Amino acid sequence: MRSSLLLALVLFLGIFQNPAFSQEKAPSQKFWENLRNHCGKAYAGELISPESDPRFSGRLVMHVRACEEGRIRIPFFVGEDRSRTWVLTMDEEGLIQLKHDHRHEDGSEDQVTQYGGKASNTGSATTQFFPADQFTANLLPAAVGNVWWITVDDTSFSYNLRRLGSPTLFTVKFDLTQPIEVPEAPWGWVD
Repeated sequence: MRSSLLLALVLFLGIFQNPAFSQEKAPSQKFWENLRNHCGKAYAGELISPESDPRFSGRLVMHVRACEEGRIRIPFFVGEDRSRTWVLTMDEEGLIQLKHDHRHEDGSEDQVTQYGGKASNTGSATTQFFPADQFTANLLPAAVGNVWWITVDDTSFSYNLRRLGSPTLFTVKFDLTQPIEVPEAPWGWVD
């Protein structure tokens, strides 16, 4: 009798210490919520790496423009170029995917668009990694080794890219402590 009570107690405690029964949120869910806290806000950024790149000259702005169930869209503007939107989606398992939506000024899709990748794990509350997916490898064979990552904390958001086997690192960082005026809609945007 005593051993069966002890076994029942051990099983009971084991079940409620199991993460599946826990109220603790997955790191990806915390990341998602941190990002959603900025919905509707825009922020100025700066190119961190490389220190200069003519393709990214001009004012850099991100706008957490749309937060829907399972999808967050963040236009990224470079000067007057409103062609880029980062699209994050979360699946039922809590894994986040990053896609790059590129548009022409008339709203039509660029030939190189919808590339990106999906996190292979729930990451952390402040960082999510996105290795290039098969669609990206087929579209851009040179990007098969791309790894993108996004960081978000109380003061900053960064978007990063490294191609494995390459010394090149791309990082743009935005100051989340100073919201700016909300910009125009990105090219091809339909609310």
